[in-house]
Amino acid sequence: MNFNWAFFFHYLLEPSSIYLHGLWLTLSISIVAQIIGTTLGLFVALGRLSSWRVLRALSSFYVWVMRGTPLLVQIVFIYTALAAAGILRFHDIDLGFMILPGNVQAGIIALSLNEAAYMGEIIRAGITSIDRGQTEAAKSLGMTPVKLLRRIILPQAARVIIPPLGNNFNGMLKSTTLLSVIGVPELLLATQMVTSATFRVFELYSVVALYYLSLTTLWGFLQRTIEARFSTPFAETRSKAPRGRLLTSLFGASP
Repeated sequence: MNFNWAFFFHYLLEPSSIYLHGLWLTLSISIVAQIIGTTLGLFVALGRLSSWRVLRALSSFYVWVMRGTPLLVQIVFIYTALAAAGILRFHDIDLGFMILPGNVQAGIIALSLNEAAYMGEIIRAGITSIDRGQTEAAKSLGMTPVKLLRRIILPQAARVIIPPLGNNFNGMLKSTTLLSVIGVPELLLATQMVTSATFRVFELYSVVALYYLSLTTLWGFLQRTIEARFSTPFAETRSKAPRGRLLTSLFGASP
């Protein structure tokens, strides 16, 4: 095997501008898509828990479709099929400080819509894990549904939601590689571009594998820190403040 160690370490320790741009795209697309997907997932979860039968049916249908079809198919469908049918074409957008290409827009939308289906189920599980007695007690105090969700349900449900959310973001970092099929120059496509110019396939794919491994490992450390922060029982955390002690006494939790 003719492995060029000098070439390998050069691209590993001194990545070219193409690599750095691909790395930036991978991170930025992952973060934006995860934020949008989590936000949409909250609405999907609320729809699945709604007392309105039509809303429950629509939310369930959305989850069924998005989880039952491959992400790669969804990406190609949103970017290529919609344009071919004359329904939607993605054009570059000038944001003033940067140009947002159409294929990047389509990639973010596809990843976000796919993530929303999974996050919807995760958030729904977190919400249903909360004791119904707390919801009834809050309603008896006159709390609106929005305030109930923001102050009582979501802070406690976060303990259930955070671990799988972190795992999903880990997967999101790797799922961005699928955007290479629609020409998004993320880290994988950047590697393919450099490979076509240098023909050092084994070295460059070893480099990109280590890049992804580094990203997921760093996120793993951060995820454990976040999980440790939210592992403290809700009542114990809230009881440090006067309002927390009031809620603790109202909801019957141990101080």
